[in-house]
Amino acid sequence: MTAIQLRAELFREMSPLLDNESAMTKVIAFVKGLAVAQKKETGIVPRDGWAAAAKQAHADGEDKLMVADIFEDEAMGDWKW
Repeated sequence: MTAIQLRAELFREMSPLLDNESAMTKVIAFVKGLAVAQKKETGIVPRDGWAAAAKQAHADGEDKLMVADIFEDEAMGDWKW
């Protein structure tokens, strides 16, 4: 199975539990336990070093928008609300 298929299967199986707070609490605790176990096993910490890299990018001026957030031809009057 692909990761996408596995994710879809996980959500299908979890669907009946979504309305049960106790069951969801147990599921979340289990998943967090899996993440901790994987971190111990692999030594990989998700997002490790991202904060320092973001600060360095800002200090170097590399955190600017790459695309303008407003376009010159943008006409709000034509939009239907």
